[in-house]
Amino acid sequence: MISINVFSDEKAWSKRLKKKELFFKEICKSFPKKYQFLNKRVSFTVLLSNNKKIKKLNKDFRNKNKSTDILSFPFDGKGKIFKTTYLGDIIISYNFIDRPKSQNLKIFKDKLIRIFIHGFLHLLNFDHKKNKDFKIMLKEEDFIYQSVISKLN
Repeated sequence: MISINVFSDEKAWSKRLKKKELFFKEICKSFPKKYQFLNKRVSFTVLLSNNKKIKKLNKDFRNKNKSTDILSFPFDGKGKIFKTTYLGDIIISYNFIDRPKSQNLKIFKDKLIRIFIHGFLHLLNFDHKKNKDFKIMLKEEDFIYQSVISKLN
C-alpha cells in the first residue's frame, strides 16, 4: 500500500487542485498492481512548489542553475522495496505544469499525472540518461499512465 504526504509552498496550486492529497492518492490507487505494493508499507512525499524554489533545489543538489518541471530524490538510490520503505521526495513546479496559462483544468491535471508518474519512477531507480534506459522508462510511464487514465475516467 502506498502512503503519500503532500505539501505545498506555492499558493497557485490551490487554484487548480482543491484536494491535493486525495488527487495523488487516487492516482496511486489506479496504478497497475505491481506498483501498488499491496502487502507492503511504501511511502513518499510530494512537494508542490514553483520555479524559484525548484531552481534553488536543482542548483543545490544537481549543480544545475535552472528551473525544471520535477525533481525526484530517491531515499536510498537502490529502488529496493522492503516490507516498510520510504521511497523519497518528489518536487513539482506549478509554473511548468501551468503552461500555457490558457489550458483547461483537464489538460493541467493530465500533465500533472504524467509528470508525477515520471517522478515516481525515478524514486524506483528508473532513469533516462542512456537511450535504452529512456525507452524502458518511457514504456513504464505509458503503462502506468494508461492504467491511471482508464480507472480515473
